[in-house]
Amino acid sequence: ILSLPVFPKLATYMQSRPVIALALKGDNCVARVRELVGPTDSKRAQKGTIRGDLGEDGMRNIVHASDSTQSAATELKRFFGTNELFA
Repeated sequence: ILSLPVFPKLATYMQSRPVIALALKGDNCVARVRELVGPTDSKRAQKGTIRGDLGEDGMRNIVHASDSTQSAATELKRFFGTNELFA
């Protein structure tokens, strides 16, 4: 992601407000969370989803959600230490 042209703007946006990180677990968790948050581009998200109600666009979409269990595993390691996650 560091090599992407959008990274500087993304980093600035992400550092502009407090961040709350959650590690969720459950049946079909990735799909269920993505349904709750809506598509990445907030302009395409339905009202009633987090991004549809609170997001601004494709970058300022208010919330990040992993798109697969593989991505989630990588992202959990990025944001949490092993002693911060519980089974």
